[in-house]
Amino acid sequence: QVQLVESGGGLVQAGDSLRLSCAASGRTFSSYAMGWFRQAPGKEREFLAAIIRGGGSTRYADSVKGRFTISRDNTRNMGYLQMNNLKQEDTAVYYCAADQSFQNVVVIYPGSWGQGTQVTVSS
Repeated sequence: QVQLVESGGGLVQAGDSLRLSCAASGRTFSSYAMGWFRQAPGKEREFLAAIIRGGGSTRYADSVKGRFTISRDNTRNMGYLQMNNLKQEDTAVYYCAADQSFQNVVVIYPGSWGQGTQVTVSS
């Protein structure tokens, strides 16, 4: 299976932007669908975005549609989440995940998870 490591989180102000990265190793990253999720304290893990293995088709949660953009570079074994116009309610630990099934990623049931990166948005 594939191993994933997130990076790029930090402390920002409302309205700022961040780009999260997901470095993949192990099996060929290009054979896996990839997604981004987040979990805030006291809340359930939430699906944010997913992208197919080829990178040509994406899906977003309504809460981030128009603000977040998922992408990938299979030649570099990297996935990304560009986050614009961040809000206080975006504060959470962000995770990337991968599965050979795009559907499994969308329903929060992927086979591989990273350890997460903290994003904190202040007012």
